[in-house]
Amino acid sequence: MAFHNNIYQPRVPPEFLEELQDMDNPYPATPDRIEFGKTIYYGKGLCVTCHSNNGKGVELPGHSPRDFTDKKWQEIRTDGEMMWVLRNGSPGTGMPVRIGKGINEEEGWSVIHYIRTFADKN
Repeated sequence: MAFHNNIYQPRVPPEFLEELQDMDNPYPATPDRIEFGKTIYYGKGLCVTCHSNNGKGVELPGHSPRDFTDKKWQEIRTDGEMMWVLRNGSPGTGMPVRIGKGINEEEGWSVIHYIRTFADKN
């Protein structure tokens, strides 16, 4: 399985990138929302399976899941781009579609808020 050599390369097709970079998370990042995202991350979202308890990603043969503790990555990737990946998976990687296949839109946006907290833990 292929993976992106440049970890900062967008996983979103170029024709969608500008629109998604302007897309805001419709849910405010309240403590309750972040906690809800955490329960999805460690529970039915199955995020922890590949991205691990600490958000650094579990090294797997053939690909390396995203390291959510990477502050540079957190700064350049938008919530809209992350939602696109949850909706569509990440072509060329092991990242599967999650929205509609385990979690819904609200849960996805909440997970994104929780993922953002990993940048503060590095």
